[in-house]
Amino acid sequence: GYVVERLQELGSEIIELDRDQLPTYSPLDAPDLILLLGSDKAAHEPKWADVVKAESAYVRAALATGTPVMGICYGAQLMARALGGTSWRADAAELGWQRVDTIDPVLCPEGPWAQLHSDVFAPPPSSKVLGTSWRGPQCFIDDAHGARAIAWQFHPEVTPSTYERWVREGYYGDRGVDEADLIRQAKTHEAASRIAAHRLTDAALGYLRAGISGSAADQ
Repeated sequence: GYVVERLQELGSEIIELDRDQLPTYSPLDAPDLILLLGSDKAAHEPKWADVVKAESAYVRAALATGTPVMGICYGAQLMARALGGTSWRADAAELGWQRVDTIDPVLCPEGPWAQLHSDVFAPPPSSKVLGTSWRGPQCFIDDAHGARAIAWQFHPEVTPSTYERWVREGYYGDRGVDEADLIRQAKTHEAASRIAAHRLTDAALGYLRAGISGSAADQ
């Protein structure tokens, strides 16, 4: 999606790892950044405990050895759990393009941002929450474990085609919603979402002090 698109525009080489088969983290040939993406799993479900445990250890090792970490949706929930927070199933899904309440319009602009999830997290005790919605935290930063980390519950990266696929496949878990309206929102917000995602990526890279540089002025 748009976040990886921006990283590639800045000259990054993207290496994909399957979270179901993560290698043991090694500081040798460490990347400039680790990006934890979404998933149709839930970090709180017991059947995924081994996967969550392995990825949590990967995140802690990366931060401890100086590699910054960025998380999106499930990635935010996973990071929260890895650093001492938790996550659980929400009473109802959070869907569509929604604005967030923020205390940092640079690292967590109010949006609107794409939402498509049915889980909520409690941030680590060492973190600072920058954004919230009526469902729960939407963004946090953390610098207490070595390198810096940032995570968003919303989806800055999602393209209309991906969002439509998620909706049609029912990733959010709930039924009885207006799926056609959700897909319409994705298409309506396409241009603005791409620009906002690129700017957010640039801002996050600056905060994380990752070895990748960019500027919203490049837009």
